[in-house]
Order: sequence, then C-alpha cells, then structure tokens
Amino acid sequence: MKLIGSHTSPYTRKVRVVLAEKKIEYEFVIDSPWAEGSKVPDINPLGKVPVLMLDDETPLFDSRVIVEYIDNVTPNNKLFPAPNRERIEVKRWEALADGLCDAAVAALLEGKRPAKERSASWIERQHAKIARSLEFMAKELGDTAFCMGTHISMADIAVGTALGYLCFRFPAIEWQAAHPNLAKLYDKLMQRPAFADTVPHE
Repeated sequence: MKLIGSHTSPYTRKVRVVLAEKKIEYEFVIDSPWAEGSKVPDINPLGKVPVLMLDDETPLFDSRVIVEYIDNVTPNNKLFPAPNRERIEVKRWEALADGLCDAAVAALLEGKRPAKERSASWIERQHAKIARSLEFMAKELGDTAFCMGTHISMADIAVGTALGYLCFRFPAIEWQAAHPNLAKLYDKLMQRPAFADTVPHE
C-alpha cells in the first residue's frame, strides 16, 4: 500500500496514526496538492490528501473512508466498535474532530490571502467553530480516560490529531489552559509512538 499525503495535513496524520496503531507497513509518498506539479489531482479528483493506494491500484479517499477500511481489514487493535450505538458515537467524535480541522484549515488559508482580499469575518467565523468544538469535546470527555471511556478508539485518534493541528498552526489558541481535560488526553496520546512519530512539521 501507498499513502499519499503531507507532513502538515491533519487528515494524513490521522491515517498515519491508525496505520501505526495497526502495525501496517506502507510506503509514504510525500505530495501536497498545493505544490506545483502535484500528482494528487491525477489520483483523487477532489485534489485532496490523504489518498491510500491499494495494492490493486484502487485509490481510497477521504481520511474517514481510509481509516474505516483499514480497521475493517485488520482484526488487531480494533478502533471502531461493531455496528451499534457506540460505533455511531465514535463516528460522531471523528466528524467533530474533522470539522474542527476543516475550520482551522479554512482560517489558515484565508489568512494567507492578500490583505485586501482577506475576510476578517470569515476567519472569525472559523475560530468560533473551533471554540465551540473544543467546548463540546471537553464537556463530552468529562473526567473519563478516553473519549469512549476506558479504551482508545478512533474517537481519540481523531481528537488527538485535531488538537495536534491546533498546536502546530494556532499556538495562540490556548486550548490547554481552557480545557485541561483535553490537554490531559492529548498528553496521554503523545506518549504513544503512533502520535509521537507523526508530529506535523513543514
């Protein structure tokens, strides 16, 4: 298998963490859809990473599809529960974490536009989404060890990836101080090699 993505993409990191937790070997191909000459649009019509290229050359995207596929085809270290209410709750956590990343990426890209073209209200709207998402995560997590209680699941990987992206791109958002329970969860996740070895960088 080949994973096409970048070191800066939180969605790529999420897949890399899952592959590491499942102890799956793969080739990591660095490619950003923002780079000139990128081949990403040739394999994903949406022009986004990550893309998981299967051995039969089938491309899988986006990250939510990829991680569910990986978990389904490997019996070890299951990250999704069997289809039931608990599975839906895990997928809700993942949707929330991915949505936080969507807002953060949107704010980042808008901030890179020329000053005259930049929309301060749009950036503010994205930051409001981030703040609400963090508050919801903290409330839902409460004082439990992991998002779903006592065991790590896809929910924690998604949340940890989102929090790591804020650390990387928006250090001014002091979510650790505002939500110490989320900070405790993130510190715990960072002790795992799958997270420690995939910290985003330029």
